[in-house]
Amino acid sequence: MALIVKKFGGSSVATPEKIKNVAKRILSDKAPDDRIVMVVSAMGDTTDNLIALAGEVVEKPYHYAREMDMLMTTGEQVSIALLAMAFHSMGQPAISLTGAMAGMRTDSAHTKGRILGLHPERIHEELNKGNIVVIAGFQGTDDAGNPVTLGRGGSDTSAVAIAGAIGADTCEIYTDVDGIYSADPRVAKGARRMKEITYNEMLEMARLGAGVMQPRSVEMGQLYGIPIHVRSTFTSEPGTIIREEYTVEEKSFIIRGVTHDEHVSKITVLGVSNVPGIVHTIFSALADANIVVDMIVQSVRSAESNVTDVVFTVATIDAEEARQVVEGIAGEIKASAVAIDNDVAKVSIVGASMLGNPGIAARMFGALSNADINIEIISTSEISISCLIKGGSVKDAVNRIHDEFFPGAA
Repeated sequence: MALIVKKFGGSSVATPEKIKNVAKRILSDKAPDDRIVMVVSAMGDTTDNLIALAGEVVEKPYHYAREMDMLMTTGEQVSIALLAMAFHSMGQPAISLTGAMAGMRTDSAHTKGRILGLHPERIHEELNKGNIVVIAGFQGTDDAGNPVTLGRGGSDTSAVAIAGAIGADTCEIYTDVDGIYSADPRVAKGARRMKEITYNEMLEMARLGAGVMQPRSVEMGQLYGIPIHVRSTFTSEPGTIIREEYTVEEKSFIIRGVTHDEHVSKITVLGVSNVPGIVHTIFSALADANIVVDMIVQSVRSAESNVTDVVFTVATIDAEEARQVVEGIAGEIKASAVAIDNDVAKVSIVGASMLGNPGIAARMFGALSNADINIEIISTSEISISCLIKGGSVKDAVNRIHDEFFPGAA
C-alpha cells in the first residue's frame, strides 16, 4: 500500500477529454490499496485568461492584489470539480477540496504567497473514506481567511508541501515534458533527459529559469525528504527523480544543466553617491515591497567623482513596481535617473562538480564569445554561473553553451 501525491499541470487538464484521460490513467496505475491525493492546476490557459480579463476591467489589475487572488483561485476550482466528477462517473469515489479546505495556510503576500503551515486532517478523513482527494493547487488562505495564491508554478509547491504534511511515499509531478533535461529541449537540439538529479542542483536550475519546477517546491521536497518524480502526462516514460543523492550511475558530466530565463528585466539606478547606506536603502525598499532581486552590480564611474550606478535584475512582472519603488526614494539617494531594460535574458550553467574543476567559467564565456554574444552582468554561486545577455541572443547562447559542455549529447 502506497500513499502517493500526484500533481497535474494545466496542459494535462486543458480540455474535458484530457481530464477524463487523466482519471483513466490514475485508475489504471492505481494498486488496490493505494491511497491517492491529486493536486491540480487550472485548465490550460485559464489563469492567463483570467489575468487578461482583469486587465480589461482595470488598467493595473495587480494593484488590487487581494481581488486578483480571489479571481485566480477560481481556475483551479473548475478543474478539481470536473476531475472529481470524472472519477465518480468511472465508479471511483472522489472529492474535490480547495486549498483552504485542505488546510493550506499562507502569509498575506497576495499573488506571491508563502506556505506557513498545512493542517491535513480533512485530507486524511477523506482518504479513510476511500476517496481519491483532488486538491486545488496554487492557493491557500491567510489567517483572516483571504485567498492567497503562491505565484507561477505554485501548484508544484502545493503538491510537495501536501506530500510532506501527510507523510506520502512519493510525489509525482506530471507535466507536458517527460522529465528534467540538461536544457530546455524546445531550445537546445542536444538536450538530454536525466534519470536523477539532486535537490541542490534542481533547486539552482529552477531558480535560474528551468520552468519545469518551481524553486520552492524543490525546497519543500528537500525539507521533508520527499522524492519528487517528474514525468509526462502523455507517455509512460519513467521521467526524472529529484532526491538527496544519486543512486544510479550516469555518464559523468561536470555541468548538469544549462538554463535560461527570458522573464527578467534589468533596472539601472544612475548617478548615486558611492557612500555607505545607499544600496541598503535601495534594496530595503524593494524588500518591503516583496520584490525579489537577483543579479546585482555596483560600478563606480570614476575614482574622482565618487558616483556609482547600481544595476540589478528582477522578474519582468515586478519591473514596473520596482521602478516606482526606486523612483520613490530617488531624492533620498540622489539618483539622477532610473532606467528599465526588458530586452535581456539570463543564461546559466549548473553543476555540483564545478567546485573541483577549474576553467568552467572560461569555457562558458568562450562559448558566448565565439557566438559574438556580449555579457552585461555575471553572477556566481557555489554550483552555478549566470550571465545576463540581450534577449534576442538567448537561443543561440543556450545551444552554444550546451554544445560546449555536452558535446555529442544528441
